[in-house]
Amino acid sequence: MGVTKTTLSPGNGTQFPQKGDVVSIHYTGCLFDPSKPERHNMGNQFDSSRTRGPFKTSIGTGRVIKGWDEGVPQMSVGEKAILTITPDFGYGNQGFPGLIPANSTLVL
Repeated sequence: MGVTKTTLSPGNGTQFPQKGDVVSIHYTGCLFDPSKPERHNMGNQFDSSRTRGPFKTSIGTGRVIKGWDEGVPQMSVGEKAILTITPDFGYGNQGFPGLIPANSTLVL
């Protein structure tokens, strides 16, 4: 359980975010849907930075879900990837009321 990264296009392969670094990320958050393997199991969308601009946050400091804190440091600068995040690294048994049901696997 945790985070699985699927690389869509590689980054520079040399620069990786370190704990405490501020990262700027575009993302689309979807619920995992095993009936959509052709879309990397991306089901219903619950959020996206595409209309707001990149999401900026300190990584590895607990400001975001554990899946981001663990998954983003595996990505080098410029990399495009899909992170599949199990519930224990996402919103767990609480979910995010109105958007993410309890015990949901996320695809970002």
